Amino acid sequence: MASRITMIRSLATAFRTATRPGAAPLTERAASVPRLVKAAMAGEYRATSLGKLALMGGAALYLLSPIDLLPEGALFALGLADDTMVATWLAAALVNETETFLAWEKDQNVWRPGGSAGGPQDARPSAAAHTTVPGTAVPGAAPASAPRTR
Repeated sequence: MASRITMIRSLATAFRTATRPGAAPLTERAASVPRLVKAAMAGEYRATSLGKLALMGGAALYLLSPIDLLPEGALFALGLADDTMVATWLAAALVNETETFLAWEKDQNVWRPGGSAGGPQDARPSAAAHTTVPGTAVPGAAPASAPRTR
Protein backbone atom coordinates (compact mmCIF):
# COMPACT_ATOMS: atom_id res chain seq x y z
CA MET A 1 0.00 0.00 0.00
CA ALA A 2 2.82 2.42 0.87
CA SER A 3 4.52 1.78 -2.48
CA ARG A 4 1.29 2.65 -4.33
CA ILE A 5 1.00 5.92 -2.43
CA THR A 6 4.64 6.71 -3.19
CA MET A 7 4.10 5.96 -6.90
CA ILE A 8 0.96 8.12 -7.04
CA ARG A 9 2.74 10.96 -5.25
CA SER A 10 5.70 10.69 -7.64
CA LEU A 11 3.39 10.75 -10.67
CA ALA A 12 1.46 13.74 -9.28
CA THR A 13 4.71 15.65 -8.72
CA ALA A 14 5.87 14.85 -12.25
CA PHE A 15 2.50 15.96 -13.65
CA ARG A 16 2.68 19.27 -11.78
CA THR A 17 6.23 19.79 -13.01
CA ALA A 18 5.30 19.04 -16.63
CA THR A 19 2.19 21.23 -16.67
CA ARG A 20 3.33 24.29 -14.75
CA PRO A 21 3.38 27.59 -16.65
CA GLY A 22 6.56 27.97 -18.66
CA ALA A 23 7.39 24.26 -18.60
CA ALA A 24 8.83 22.66 -21.71
CA PRO A 25 6.16 21.13 -23.95
CA LEU A 26 5.95 17.37 -24.43
CA THR A 27 7.45 17.63 -27.92
CA GLU A 28 10.53 19.41 -26.60
CA ARG A 29 10.89 16.86 -23.79
CA ALA A 30 10.61 13.98 -26.25
CA ALA A 31 13.16 15.58 -28.57
CA SER A 32 15.58 16.05 -25.66
CA VAL A 33 15.74 12.33 -24.76
CA PRO A 34 18.23 11.36 -27.51
CA ARG A 35 20.38 14.40 -26.64
CA LEU A 36 20.21 13.42 -22.94
CA VAL A 37 21.37 9.87 -23.71
CA LYS A 38 24.14 11.10 -26.01
CA ALA A 39 25.40 13.68 -23.50
CA ALA A 40 25.30 11.14 -20.65
CA MET A 41 27.14 8.51 -22.67
CA ALA A 42 29.78 11.06 -23.70
CA GLY A 43 30.27 11.99 -20.04
CA GLU A 44 29.23 15.61 -20.62
CA TYR A 45 26.02 15.32 -18.57
CA ARG A 46 26.49 13.76 -15.14
CA ALA A 47 23.14 14.49 -13.43
CA THR A 48 21.88 11.01 -14.25
CA SER A 49 23.52 7.62 -14.39
CA LEU A 50 23.77 5.30 -17.35
CA GLY A 51 22.14 2.68 -15.13
CA LYS A 52 19.03 4.82 -14.67
CA LEU A 53 18.88 5.47 -18.41
CA ALA A 54 19.16 1.72 -19.00
CA LEU A 55 16.31 1.10 -16.53
CA MET A 56 14.19 3.67 -18.33
CA GLY A 57 14.91 1.98 -21.67
CA GLY A 58 14.10 -1.40 -20.17
CA ALA A 59 10.82 -0.07 -18.76
CA ALA A 60 9.86 1.29 -22.19
CA LEU A 61 10.69 -2.04 -23.83
CA TYR A 62 8.71 -3.90 -21.15
CA LEU A 63 5.64 -1.76 -21.81
CA LEU A 64 5.94 -2.21 -25.59
CA SER A 65 6.76 -5.91 -25.42
CA PRO A 66 4.05 -8.52 -25.99
CA ILE A 67 5.69 -10.59 -23.23
CA ASP A 68 4.25 -9.78 -19.80
CA LEU A 69 5.42 -11.00 -16.39
CA LEU A 70 1.87 -10.99 -15.06
CA PRO A 71 -0.50 -11.51 -18.01
CA GLU A 72 -3.77 -9.58 -17.94
CA GLY A 73 -5.70 -12.54 -19.36
CA ALA A 74 -4.91 -14.81 -16.42
CA LEU A 75 -4.60 -12.28 -13.59
CA PHE A 76 -6.63 -9.27 -14.73
CA ALA A 77 -6.11 -6.87 -11.79
CA LEU A 78 -2.54 -7.97 -11.01
CA GLY A 79 -1.67 -8.03 -14.69
CA LEU A 80 -2.69 -4.41 -15.07
CA ALA A 81 -1.06 -3.40 -11.79
CA ASP A 82 2.48 -4.31 -12.88
CA ASP A 83 2.10 -2.44 -16.17
CA THR A 84 0.64 0.56 -14.34
CA MET A 85 3.51 0.66 -11.85
CA VAL A 86 6.12 0.48 -14.61
CA ALA A 87 4.33 3.15 -16.69
CA THR A 88 3.99 5.42 -13.66
CA TRP A 89 7.66 5.11 -12.78
CA LEU A 90 8.73 5.65 -16.39
CA ALA A 91 6.54 8.75 -16.82
CA ALA A 92 7.81 10.31 -13.59
CA ALA A 93 11.43 9.45 -14.44
CA LEU A 94 11.14 10.90 -17.95
CA VAL A 95 9.60 14.15 -16.73
CA ASN A 96 12.16 14.58 -13.96
CA GLU A 97 15.18 13.64 -16.08
CA THR A 98 14.18 15.81 -19.05
CA GLU A 99 13.40 18.73 -16.73
CA THR A 100 16.88 18.53 -15.21
CA PHE A 101 18.53 17.98 -18.59
CA LEU A 102 16.80 20.92 -20.28
CA ALA A 103 17.81 23.20 -17.41
CA TRP A 104 21.39 21.93 -17.72
CA GLU A 105 21.34 22.53 -21.48
CA LYS A 106 20.09 26.07 -20.93
CA ASP A 107 22.84 26.71 -18.36
CA GLN A 108 25.42 25.35 -20.82
CA ASN A 109 24.04 27.73 -23.47
CA VAL A 110 23.58 24.84 -25.88
CA TRP A 111 21.85 26.00 -29.04
CA ARG A 112 18.85 23.91 -30.08
CA PRO A 113 16.96 24.59 -33.30
CA GLY A 114 13.28 25.06 -32.58
CA GLY A 115 13.76 25.32 -28.81
CA SER A 116 11.37 27.16 -26.54
CA ALA A 117 11.30 30.94 -26.47
CA GLY A 118 13.85 32.52 -24.22
CA GLY A 119 16.14 29.52 -24.49
CA PRO A 120 19.74 29.31 -25.63
CA GLN A 121 18.76 29.56 -29.30
CA ASP A 122 17.96 33.25 -28.71
CA ALA A 123 21.66 33.88 -28.01
CA ARG A 124 22.51 33.22 -31.67
CA PRO A 125 22.34 36.34 -33.82
CA SER A 126 19.87 36.29 -36.66
CA ALA A 127 20.83 36.87 -40.27
CA ALA A 128 18.77 40.06 -40.22
CA ALA A 129 21.13 41.54 -37.62
CA HIS A 130 23.89 41.63 -40.27
CA THR A 131 21.85 42.71 -43.27
CA THR A 132 22.20 46.19 -44.76
CA VAL A 133 18.97 47.49 -46.19
CA PRO A 134 19.39 50.04 -49.00
CA GLY A 135 17.42 53.21 -48.58
CA THR A 136 17.42 56.61 -47.01
CA ALA A 137 18.27 56.75 -43.32
CA VAL A 138 17.41 60.43 -42.82
CA PRO A 139 14.27 61.89 -44.38
CA GLY A 140 15.25 64.29 -47.15
CA ALA A 141 18.84 63.05 -47.40
CA ALA A 142 20.15 61.60 -50.65
CA PRO A 143 21.04 57.89 -50.70
CA ALA A 144 24.75 57.12 -50.43
CA SER A 145 24.88 55.74 -53.99
CA ALA A 146 23.21 58.79 -55.58
CA PRO A 147 25.42 61.62 -56.81
CA ARG A 148 25.24 64.80 -54.77
CA THR A 149 24.10 67.91 -56.56
CA ARG A 150 24.29 71.52 -55.39
